[in-house]
Amino acid sequence: MFVVMMTLFAIVVVGYAAGKMGYMGGDFDKKLSSLVINWTCPALILSSSMTGELPDRRFILPLLGISTLTYIVLTALAFWLPRFLTRRKEDEGIVGFALMFGNVGFMGYPVVASIFGHEAIFYAAVLNVVNTFTVFTVGTILIAGKSGGASLTDSTDSPVMGRRFQKKVLYSSPMLAAYLTMLIVALEIDNIPEVISSPLAMIGNITVPAALLIVGSSMSQLSLRALLGNTTVYATTVLRLAIIPLAVHLLCTLLGFAPFVVGINTVVIAMPVATYGTILCLKYGRDTTLIAEVTFITTVLSMLSIPLLVMVLNQH
Repeated sequence: MFVVMMTLFAIVVVGYAAGKMGYMGGDFDKKLSSLVINWTCPALILSSSMTGELPDRRFILPLLGISTLTYIVLTALAFWLPRFLTRRKEDEGIVGFALMFGNVGFMGYPVVASIFGHEAIFYAAVLNVVNTFTVFTVGTILIAGKSGGASLTDSTDSPVMGRRFQKKVLYSSPMLAAYLTMLIVALEIDNIPEVISSPLAMIGNITVPAALLIVGSSMSQLSLRALLGNTTVYATTVLRLAIIPLAVHLLCTLLGFAPFVVGINTVVIAMPVATYGTILCLKYGRDTTLIAEVTFITTVLSMLSIPLLVMVLNQH
């Protein structure tokens, strides 16, 4: 697990170096972000259901149920807690996004596999269906905020204007991929031709390094002082990596979900801040400073927090 997390962090470092040396940044990052959101991410979502592993049907609905409940709770926290964590009204949506969304698709899959075994990737993908839906609905609203700038209010392909939800986001390419993945899971289709699954897997595999390179490049625009964080960043980090996962674990246990389902859901929720935060900030013209800071700090500290969380869970 430590090797997996060090590997992912190393890609962020490469992105940081590329940004400092001028290979990345500006329009390149924005175009690469659009490529990730509209093309490689949907391919990753689809390929996650084409692993060839037949899931235990008993866990599919409970996983969807626990994930739905989790994100209902996280949505409430994302709109309520940030006012106590930052004095800047314009930063509340970004803090809310950081509290709500962990790096499920990028770091969640390999970490879950290292803890529960390779077959658990499919169950993490089931959890990721609800995560994907909320990232591109609630998450987009949080990032866009009330003052997304010209790129938000004038763009013809923007799914959100201010805080008014637009139906267009419901049939964006990531959401269409999520719907199709859910259908594949529900119908237990396990014979997807390799001529389809292999290209999707290859294109989807671009998502992880590309997204992490973008995060690293965004960090390269920050000063060393900014990378060290501030009170808002560290308060958000403690909630993101420790308090929220443990609270969700306790709630789901009390509600009677199976320990296996609760365990996977808790580990997924304990991931560092989702790299989509930086990508969506770029897409909607928001300043990436705060989201890059909290993504950097949570990614670094998660190398310690996730193994500690797994130890705590194993003792219970």
